Amino acid sequence: MRHFLDFEKPIAELEGKIEELRHLTNGSDLNIAEEVTRLEAKVDRQLRQTYAKLTPWQKVQVARHPERPHASDFIKGLITDFTPLAGDRAFSDDRAILGGLGRFRGLSAVVMGQEKGADTDSRVIHNFGMARPEGYRKARRLMELAARFRIPVLTFVDTAGAYPGIDAEARGQAEAIARSIETCLSIEVPLIAAVIGEGGSGGAIAIATANRVLMLEHAIYSVISPEGAASILWRDTGKAQEAATNMKITAHDLMRFGIIDAIIAEPVGGAHRDSAAAIAATGEAIAEALHDLRALDPAAVRRQRREKFLRIGRGL
Repeated sequence: MRHFLDFEKPIAELEGKIEELRHLTNGSDLNIAEEVTRLEAKVDRQLRQTYAKLTPWQKVQVARHPERPHASDFIKGLITDFTPLAGDRAFSDDRAILGGLGRFRGLSAVVMGQEKGADTDSRVIHNFGMARPEGYRKARRLMELAARFRIPVLTFVDTAGAYPGIDAEARGQAEAIARSIETCLSIEVPLIAAVIGEGGSGGAIAIATANRVLMLEHAIYSVISPEGAASILWRDTGKAQEAATNMKITAHDLMRFGIIDAIIAEPVGGAHRDSAAAIAATGEAIAEALHDLRALDPAAVRRQRREKFLRIGRGL
């Protein structure tokens, strides 16, 4: 059964009625096709109206939707001949970050992304997409591999943030994130990042310090979660909605501030309603970005990335 968010209750009721009518059609001779068609048109209209005016907090809910496509879905849909690579060559393999070699539209690439998992078991395995230091050291190793073989890096960002546990801190979480960002800035191959769900704090920017930062229309990207900001500013997580509004975490806000480079339109009702269409649109945006960057020489690629991030905040 489809999972509906709180603000989607009117849509849920309409789709429930459609299902009831379809069951009647299957079990009787009643001709109710016209009523089903009318209700489907109403659902489409309601979805368009609702998703055209989502509040920042509602976008947070959409970005966290359990049926939203994850990094593994994007890799499966866009990358052929994918060969996963594991381990940081220092401690262990962190399964919160998937990474490996593959081909994007025939072009060799290093691909990685934070994987949240789709059910309880897989979420535990992937630690809900929250990487430990070994995850960022693996990311650094893969980026250095890409630089060695002169192939681009594609990343899919979807994390609430780096894992904040004592064990992660003991193994140098902050240093691992900083080194990963440093590697992003130093490699001389195109680096394209797509924020597909949550882009949380340093855990996100560790693999998103890219030449082109793309963002799905209903994704979010921020230095801290709304709940975390509310707990710090007001000591009340109940003010998370207010925090989400004030933090400017939506794609349109971030595009206006120059934090991201392009917004990828999602299907009506969000990426979770048509994962294939969302993944295909992301592929088109990545291909366009790659086409522009491949015309630059290695030094220019590196220089463009550094200058892009130095420009952020100027003139605000």
